[in-house]
Amino acid sequence: MKRIHIDEITLAVKNACIDINYQIDDRIMEAFKEGLVNERSPIGIGIMNDLIQNADLAKHKIAPICQDTGMIVAFVTIGQSVLIEGGSCSEAIQAGIRAGYKEGFLRKSVVTDPLIRINSGDNTPGIVYYDLVEGDAFEIELAAKGFGSENMSKSFMLKPSDGIEGVVDCVLETVRSAGSNPCPPIIVGVGIGGTLDKAAQIAKRALLRPLGDSNALTHISALEKRLLREINALGIGPQGLGGDTTALAVHVEVFPTHIAGLPVVVNINCHASRHHKITL
Repeated sequence: MKRIHIDEITLAVKNACIDINYQIDDRIMEAFKEGLVNERSPIGIGIMNDLIQNADLAKHKIAPICQDTGMIVAFVTIGQSVLIEGGSCSEAIQAGIRAGYKEGFLRKSVVTDPLIRINSGDNTPGIVYYDLVEGDAFEIELAAKGFGSENMSKSFMLKPSDGIEGVVDCVLETVRSAGSNPCPPIIVGVGIGGTLDKAAQIAKRALLRPLGDSNALTHISALEKRLLREINALGIGPQGLGGDTTALAVHVEVFPTHIAGLPVVVNINCHASRHHKITL
């Protein structure tokens, strides 16, 4: 049996909260540079260079990539043979968020009530999902989700007869209406199937997949490629000022659903795509 003390969890979450807000993932940087090669718009090229420079400055000057340092979403995979010692796993994660946002001098963006709007003062609570599996695995996939992109996300309850074309129309409609608001070039997460809430969950988790890794299902991988091609043909471009690079990737996840439904959720990430996997 694997034993993990809550202090290990808190420390790992704290460090991840700081790191993802200061440093862009290597794959994202590679995608920026690839976008420079493929981008035909002079304005788009200039903006891509600005994004690269901003990421370099954030990393070397120890400063946040963006003023919106996000709301933390954590997907926890925990094995049935893991024993959490010293207290609650959930509280350990929240403690890590509190410590990371305080020690990292990161903006606290969470309000305790969605209508009264009083700031919690420490960026908690974060949102935590659990997946219980066999064995002794313990992983936390953690994201800092800014709301410039989150606010542009949409859900659709399609008819089964709408099929793939209906899904494509939903994704393109969402990206087109989002325009410059999610700070393109974006990463698009699409959840298809399940129920309304399940589709939203898997759309969010799709954003945490390593950039550009295709879905293992052949027909879904083909859908991802088609969507990326058609999104970039919209011409929205970097920061919405026109160009060929509107999205860096489209990640689609699917789940079994009811015979009478076809739920679709489109969840958008900004160009920074801040996330990190913790393994203990």
